[in-house]
Amino acid sequence: MPAIVTDQFRILNANNFVESVENTNNSYYVFIGLSNPTGAPTLAGYGRTTDWNTSDKTPAPIDSFSYRAHSGDTMMFGKKVSSANIRRIIRRVDWAAGNRYEIYRDDYSASNPSPLTAANRLYDANYYVLNSDFKVYVCIDNGSSGDNLLGNISQDEPTFTDLEPSKAGNSGDGYVWKYLFTVSPSDIIKFDSTEYITVPNNWSTSTDSQIRLVRENGNSDVNLNQIKHVYIENAGTGYANGLGQEVDILGDGTGAKARIDVVNGKITDVTVSAGGKGYSYGIVDLGTLNSNVGAGRAKLIPIIPPGLGHGSDVYSELGTDKVIIYARFDDSTKDFPIDTKFAQVGIVKNPTKVGTDIIYTDTTYSSLQAFKFDTVSGTPTVGEEIKQVLTASPNTGKVATGFVASYDKETKVLKYFRDRSLYFNKTSYDHTDYTGISTSGRIYEFESTIGGNDIEGKSSNFSGAISLNFSGITTNPTGNKLINLGTNFNAGLSESEINKGSGEIVYLDNRPQIVRNSRQKEDIKIILEF
Repeated sequence: MPAIVTDQFRILNANNFVESVENTNNSYYVFIGLSNPTGAPTLAGYGRTTDWNTSDKTPAPIDSFSYRAHSGDTMMFGKKVSSANIRRIIRRVDWAAGNRYEIYRDDYSASNPSPLTAANRLYDANYYVLNSDFKVYVCIDNGSSGDNLLGNISQDEPTFTDLEPSKAGNSGDGYVWKYLFTVSPSDIIKFDSTEYITVPNNWSTSTDSQIRLVRENGNSDVNLNQIKHVYIENAGTGYANGLGQEVDILGDGTGAKARIDVVNGKITDVTVSAGGKGYSYGIVDLGTLNSNVGAGRAKLIPIIPPGLGHGSDVYSELGTDKVIIYARFDDSTKDFPIDTKFAQVGIVKNPTKVGTDIIYTDTTYSSLQAFKFDTVSGTPTVGEEIKQVLTASPNTGKVATGFVASYDKETKVLKYFRDRSLYFNKTSYDHTDYTGISTSGRIYEFESTIGGNDIEGKSSNFSGAISLNFSGITTNPTGNKLINLGTNFNAGLSESEINKGSGEIVYLDNRPQIVRNSRQKEDIKIILEF
């Protein structure tokens, strides 16, 4: 049987996601990862190719348990998403003099597309605008009719904040606008976009005075499903001439009336004189004017407002089925290496604190492991493979391996990660059997022991001796500056702050590799469409 997933279901999903992020029982993080997407062509079996940095050849992520687990292995850093950093969004439609805009209608569909954009649904039509002061308005009337399908050219920019629909100026362009809200300055700065408009969170509960007035006006008993506009689809013929002839608007509501202008038997103008309340449909009663009408009967369509009224529920009125998430990565925390590279961005929900099943709640986390060196010969390179030949029983002679994610010369801290590419077949980089699998296919932990071997770099040939006596979270390498390392060290080793593989990766994006430096900040904006 024919069926659809409605727009309201999509809006509901977006609302549910925002509410889930705002729920204090949850922890959502934007994370970055994969510092070596092009580090070795031989890693192509894991989506790493030499073409990774060419945007049209960057491999698409795969939605599988295996791929998501691998992304968890290469994850480096996460920053928590707060309610201040998530917003519902809509398409950006800027007001400009000389443009045409469509009216709000409750009946756009495939069989009744919008005249200007041919949109098959309301939310694809250009029925709202953003003015130059970042105020948002819905178009109630544009002078359109069955004889003027596209409507008039807009000449007067709406700037008012009146609660009732109003004309914007004195040009006579025929436009009537309904003010909804003003985008906040902080949202303009944080979420600035040429494609989208942010919509305020918590519309139904916001205490902002302007939002509250608009919402309560739309929710008020007076405005309950109050008709604001009647569209003349067919002007008809043979109606009684006269200006301002008042008639009833019938339907499942009460109290609505319209004033009708008839010139030469044709209806030339309809003005709602009383909006009434409680309408989900309406029909204009022209019985007192149609005594001479034959076949040329008029078709007047009362436009039913959204929800309870315009402004009562802007999410439904504007179709907020998209969400934007913002995160800034900078050097304000040592958890985020300033010298690394990354080629994956994602969102993870509810990772757990390392060694526990407790949801991690701090503002940031590091999912990297690290060494603190006493001495270093050479300079580690981000992305290169590192190894240590182990000396402690029972793993004597075995080799621990990893990939460099960051190296700080001042603190002598090297951060690293490990993924399956280190342990699978060294030619095909997959599950194919290979010589030495009994040892090379196992994961061995790096060790900090007296007499233990140095950490060595495979391509740079650096060599570093672990600082066996260093423990804590701060260091003072020059004697005059205490440096916070971000994570706690024990005998020169530091673990990830979250359990590897914990949490649900709900979003993943592969992108051309981004190289960081100490003077750089990354503003990441993720758009989710439901």
